[in-house]
Amino acid sequence: AVSLRDPAARYWCKNLLEAGAAATLGLYWVDGTRYLLGGALFAFANVCFGASIVFYNSFLGDISSESERDLTSSRGWALGYLGGGLLLAANLYIVSQAQSLGLSVGHAVRVCLLSAGLWWAVFTLAPMLALQRREPVRRLSRGTSLLTAGFRQLRQTIRSARSYPQTLLFLVSYLLYNDGIQSVISLSSSFGQEELGLPIPTLTSVILLVQFVAIFGSLLFGRLAMALGTKAALILSLVAWTTILAYAFLLLKDEAGFYVLGAAVAVVLGGSQALSRSAYSRMIPPGQESEYFSLYEVGERGTSWLGPLLFGLALQLTGSYRIAIVSLVLFFALGLLLLTRVRFEQAFEEARLAR
Repeated sequence: AVSLRDPAARYWCKNLLEAGAAATLGLYWVDGTRYLLGGALFAFANVCFGASIVFYNSFLGDISSESERDLTSSRGWALGYLGGGLLLAANLYIVSQAQSLGLSVGHAVRVCLLSAGLWWAVFTLAPMLALQRREPVRRLSRGTSLLTAGFRQLRQTIRSARSYPQTLLFLVSYLLYNDGIQSVISLSSSFGQEELGLPIPTLTSVILLVQFVAIFGSLLFGRLAMALGTKAALILSLVAWTTILAYAFLLLKDEAGFYVLGAAVAVVLGGSQALSRSAYSRMIPPGQESEYFSLYEVGERGTSWLGPLLFGLALQLTGSYRIAIVSLVLFFALGLLLLTRVRFEQAFEEARLAR
């Protein structure tokens, strides 16, 4: 909502990204018992990242035409996984070879945090230089603060979203299946360690595998969207997620199977994320991208506790990690059910008519 009022939205994005990068760099100097400082820097970096992503996603419509949206979003996710994978590989090397590099493990971890902050800062510059200055859709009335206007506009966006029922239905569907996706990603390591007894090095190598295989998964689903349509490709990805959980429940027995699981997750992970973003961007009334992407982000973060809660309840009641992991199918099933009811072309047309 703030970017609608600010003629230089890219500078808001840039400033938030730079502030987050600076906070991450600051973690290098957190040692000993400086827990409060570390916690504050970590929290601040996360807030900056979350806020900047609203602006970042809203620029998708500025850098690609409607017909190119799926492919552009997929390429963006693919490059993100490539960059994240390269940095993760470098950091794993630093930590594993800390002694030979003359570092303690603690110092090596701090060097990794320093490298993450530098990486964040450097790769903030290129897109910010390329993005064009936006003209404000609405200007502030005299005496009104930008922050106050932003929150007021966010409330208005929630009310106005009712005028776009297909967009709203898609958003609810996304929040459900994305919660399933995020829960699988965050809880898979616990499943591998507790249910299969896998060592930390194996879990770490699977995480690295996911980063690089997800590059090809993102690009694959971008092509599938062009061939089958965005809705069909998204439905296919959710069916694949459900199949993956069924595999984990019924067939996953050993380390080799966990690598298969990781590769399968990677293929659909980037694709489902990229196509969700591109589809939503085409359902948004022009000029209101940041407003609606703020709902996208706030909703995602506001519901992120549901998956871990269901997983924890299932584990508590049954004592089985297999039942706990397969319980997450509920989010994919509900999300898929709602997704099949979304009329994508109608949503796209309603957004176009709002020009």
